[in-house]
Amino acid sequence: MTTIDPAVVGTYVDRLRRTQNELKTQGIDLLLVGPSSDLFYLTGFSAHESERMNLLMVPQEGEPQMVMPVLEAPLMKSISELLEVRIHPWAETESPSALVAKLARDVNGKKIAVSDQLWSVFLMRLQEQMDGGNWTPAAEVMRPLRANKDNREIELLRDVAERTDDAWHEFITTSIAGLTEEQAMLRLSGLMTDRGMGPSFGICASGPNSASPHHLTGDRLIQPGDTVIFDWGGIVEGYHSDVTRTVHIGEPDDEYRTVYETVLRANQAALEAVRPGVPCESIDAAARSVITEAGYGQYFIHRVGHGLGLDVHEEPYLVEGNKLPLQDGMVFSDEPGIYIEGRFGVRIEDTVVCTETGGIRLNEATRELTVMN
Repeated sequence: MTTIDPAVVGTYVDRLRRTQNELKTQGIDLLLVGPSSDLFYLTGFSAHESERMNLLMVPQEGEPQMVMPVLEAPLMKSISELLEVRIHPWAETESPSALVAKLARDVNGKKIAVSDQLWSVFLMRLQEQMDGGNWTPAAEVMRPLRANKDNREIELLRDVAERTDDAWHEFITTSIAGLTEEQAMLRLSGLMTDRGMGPSFGICASGPNSASPHHLTGDRLIQPGDTVIFDWGGIVEGYHSDVTRTVHIGEPDDEYRTVYETVLRANQAALEAVRPGVPCESIDAAARSVITEAGYGQYFIHRVGHGLGLDVHEEPYLVEGNKLPLQDGMVFSDEPGIYIEGRFGVRIEDTVVCTETGGIRLNEATRELTVMN
């Protein structure tokens, strides 16, 4: 049986209430949420993701309902009682999509929002059973709820960020030359585990691999003269850290120093541009202008940042064209980079929270040019 801390029950009750208010505001009649971070955000329940449908139904008014396999229903019993979410179990020989349609009643002409992470096969079955409904992504409903973190969420993000920083500060006192990328990443991951964090993700990209932002960590040996990028994170109570640091094995040349200093200045420029009301795209532009003016604009090949919380990548996205204004409580990455194909790359990434007075970093792992052996 899954349980939640009684002290935070009110948080989930309030989230469900605010969700229903958002549905009313946007003229949406029903929200459908499958196993996902959205479901965890609304209920504190991590549903089993499989070929068996688990689905939270949140109407504009009335009691939220959970359609789930009979063999998994006991897992949510205590949560459903605390949050007043009614469970509707379905047996192996029954159609869960038909049950959802029955509970939703007449959907003809009604607007139904579906969470982004619901499997397409479930959506297709639901649309077949609920013919006549007007279907829309739930992102517009969930964004104003999840993008603005409350105090508890920010404290959890601060906690996981600080533990991640601590792991890094110990890691850079060691030698990694002669290790494979996988071995180096395993060492850093072990230091994260030592600090009570669950596994999230990890990238180690060395030498020319560092010019590939999403390199798949492999068996390349780390050698003197290499640039090495570490992009990694951990989890505390469902909330993620996401940090990137770039080191050099042995003393770097002048070009590396120039590139590193440029990325560091771009990282700072993005931070200084953060304040409520500023469009997301302006943060990207602040970092990009520094890199472009230094002559490396063509080598900055991704957006400057993304939201962070229960997912490593979530709203808001800091990219050209996104005019969504920043708001107090939004948390996101600040991660400019320069990637010179076939040679090396540099990325520096911090987690930032937007406050009434500007941007504040949640992690402070050293950003100084770091030389390792």
